[in-house]
Amino acid sequence: MKNIVLLLMISLMGISVQAQEKKNKNAKYDIEVNGNCDMCKKRIEKAALSVKGVKSAVWHIDHQDLHLVLDENKVSINQVHEAIAKVGHDTDKVKANDEVYNDLHGCCQYERKQ
Repeated sequence: MKNIVLLLMISLMGISVQAQEKKNKNAKYDIEVNGNCDMCKKRIEKAALSVKGVKSAVWHIDHQDLHLVLDENKVSINQVHEAIAKVGHDTDKVKANDEVYNDLHGCCQYERKQ
């Protein structure tokens, strides 16, 4: 009898640990992304959507924010920040490389925060 109870307890603990590791398939995030125009919008959204696991990406010029829906089992929010920075746009966590920023079209070169 003790063996059955012990086996049952171990099984339940394994199930509860596995359930805690499950991540959100439709996690929503809003991140700050700097840009100026429709070309920026297309570049930012394309960079975000290029990351496997990102389901939706909409950047708003007026608020300088990117609304994301992503599968946390496939991607982390940091990967999205890095992908956007690689195309020349600073986020609230990752700053774009100066060379990539300088290669942006003139109208896309937003005022950078120090």
